[in-house]
Amino acid sequence: MVTICIGKVDQAKGQKIQLDANELVSNDEFALPEKNAFGNSFRKDIVEQHYKSSHINQTYDFVKQMREEYMKLDKAEMGIWECCELLNEVVDDSDPDLDEPQIQHLLQSAEAIRKDYPNEDWLHLTALIHDLGKILVLPKFGGLPQWAVVGDTFPVGCAFDESNVHHKYFKENPDFNNPKYNTRNGVYIEGCGLDNVLMSWGHDDYMYMVAKENGTTLPSAGLFIVRYHSFYPLHKYGAYSQFMNEEDKENFKWLKVFNKYDLYSKSKLLVDVEKVKPYYESLIAKYFPAKLKW
Repeated sequence: MVTICIGKVDQAKGQKIQLDANELVSNDEFALPEKNAFGNSFRKDIVEQHYKSSHINQTYDFVKQMREEYMKLDKAEMGIWECCELLNEVVDDSDPDLDEPQIQHLLQSAEAIRKDYPNEDWLHLTALIHDLGKILVLPKFGGLPQWAVVGDTFPVGCAFDESNVHHKYFKENPDFNNPKYNTRNGVYIEGCGLDNVLMSWGHDDYMYMVAKENGTTLPSAGLFIVRYHSFYPLHKYGAYSQFMNEEDKENFKWLKVFNKYDLYSKSKLLVDVEKVKPYYESLIAKYFPAKLKW
C-alpha cells in the first residue's frame, strides 16, 4: 500500500495546505518502488495515520450526516470543465508527476482509454471526471480533512472486513462493537445491491452524487466506476461481494477495465490540453448539463 501526498495552495493566504494521503494503491501486480523519482521514501507513518483517522471516524452516522449535508448541492454552480480547472489547485506533492496539474492525470487516464476503447466515449468522460470530488479539500467545499476525501473506501453499517488496510484501527470505531453494525451483513441483506449500501464518505461518493442528482446520462457502468473506483477491498479481495446484485456484477467488469488506467496511466508525456479540450467538451455537452450544482 503506497500513498501519494496532495498539497494545494490557499490563494487567499498564499499558504500551501497539505493533504497527506490520496490514491492508495493496493495492487501487488504493479508494485511501486520504495522511493519516488526524487529519492524520498514514502512515509508509512503518514499512511497509517491517515487510515487510523479514517477507520476511527468513518461511522454509519458520520456517513449519513455527510450525505445529508452534501446532498443539498449548495456549495457552487459550475460546469464540468470548470471543475477540472479548479482541481488544478490540488497537486500531488510526492508523486513523480510533482509539477503537473491534476488535469494531466485525468486526461492521461482518459486518453489512454480513448486509444484502447475508441467507441466507448462514456468511458473516456468517466475517466475525466472520476476524481473531481477531490474539490472537497478546498475551503469553498467544506475543506474536509484527508481521511474524509481520499483513500480506500469501504462499507459502513456492517462488519469491517479484515481485508481493509490497517484493519486494527477499526477497533476504535464506535460501530465496531455495536451489534447492529458488527455482523457480516449488518443492516443490509445479501444481494441488496451496492447502491443500497452506505460507503465511507469521500470524493468517490460525492462525485457520484453530483453526477446523478444533476441528471447525467452516463450509463450505469460510468456511475458505478465513479462511485467505487477506490473500493479496493472489493477490487482486490472480493470483500463485501455478498451485497452485489446482477447489475453490480456487470458494471464491475468495466470497473476492472478502468482501474488499470486510473492507477498506471501517469506518464511524462503530457497531454496537450487545448488540443483535446474540444473533444471532451463535446462529451460533457452530450452527457451533462452546461452547469451543475455542487
